[in-house]
Order: sequence, then structure tokens, then C-alpha cells
Amino acid sequence: MRLVIAKCSVDYVGRLSAHLPPATRLLMVKADGSVSIHADDRAYKPLNWMSPPCKLQEAPGVWKVVNKAGEELRITLEEIFQDTSYELGVDPGLVKDGVEAHLQELLAAHPATFGEGWTLVRREYMTAIGPVDLLCRDAGGGAVAVEIKRRGDIDGVEQLTRYLELMNRDPLLAPVQGVFAAQEIKPQARVLATDRGIRCVVVDYDKLRGMERNELTLF
Repeated sequence: MRLVIAKCSVDYVGRLSAHLPPATRLLMVKADGSVSIHADDRAYKPLNWMSPPCKLQEAPGVWKVVNKAGEELRITLEEIFQDTSYELGVDPGLVKDGVEAHLQELLAAHPATFGEGWTLVRREYMTAIGPVDLLCRDAGGGAVAVEIKRRGDIDGVEQLTRYLELMNRDPLLAPVQGVFAAQEIKPQARVLATDRGIRCVVVDYDKLRGMERNELTLF
């Protein structure tokens, strides 16, 4: 993990163009090659980033980060205040509680819970910032990222939003829709999800467990 605090401006050139004027920011370069730019006015979401696979090219006063699609994140450095690297090692990842982990397992076995004709592509589909619980295909073949919680709150919606932003940059997946699934979803989370085009699904854990028991005792 490399952390650089610098006064810089940032330009993103690709399917969309974006510009950040000069300011003091945190630049984060991870071992997977991803590069992200952070400000001090938000908890975790970067101002801009480039997901792997990508290549960082450093020259005096400028970084160029280019992905496989040819999109470029250009960081113009005016002054560097700190440049530090740390070896974090292998992270064990988030360990879900028993109910939440079992809920993910059950929904992976029964993707039709979300709609007729749905199929599972993969559990724990990895992104640059962590795994999304399920990657599915709907009846029309479209990609859908499913985030599963026991209790759905705003943090869960924010988490899924970050996954979708990354996944929709992948031309092999895009467009990717989102489903926020939980045993119960708080009203504020539902409003935020709807505003962001994310579908909310309340799932019945006991009913899904009943499906599992029926399968186990079928023969």
C-alpha cells in the first residue's frame, strides 16, 4: 500500500471526462494496481479512481494511470508532502455472521427468488474494493450485482453503489444493475436505493430454509 499526500490536479479521460482542480489530496496505490484519489471531506468514497488491471506510469510532476480500455487517469503533482509505502500482507476479508452467510448460500442456490429465469454466475464476485455477494444474470441475460444483508441500512446501499460504479466500468459486464436483498430494509435505505436505481428485495429466511430442507429430504 502506497500513500502519497500531495497538492495535485486530476483529469480522467475516457467514456466520461472529469476534472479536479488543484488541491491537497491523498493518493492511494494498492498492491492490486488500483489507484484512487481521496479528499478529507468524505468517509471512504474516492473522488476518482482507476480499477485494475491498469498501469501506473510515473514521470516528474505527473502520473498517468491507463487501463486496458485505454482510459487514462492523469494526476499532475504540484507538491508532494509525504510518500510512504506499507506492506499490509494478505487480508482475511470480511467474515459474515452465521445468518447472513447462510442467507447468501441459500440465495445462491435459489436465484429465481429474484425473478423467473435468473441464474447465478458466481458467489463472492471480486472487485477492486472487495467481493459483491452474488453476480447473477436476469431472464434477459443482463448482469445483476446482489448485495445481501440481514438488516438493510444505508451503509449497505452505499456499499453496493461502490461495487456498481466499478463493475459498470468493465465493458465485459456493463450495464450492471443492482439488487439490495435483506430480511428487513430500513425506510431510509429503501429511499436511497430507489433514488440510485437499485431494486430492493425483502427475503424470507425461514422460507428459504424450508426450500433447503425440502431438497435435502426429497429422496
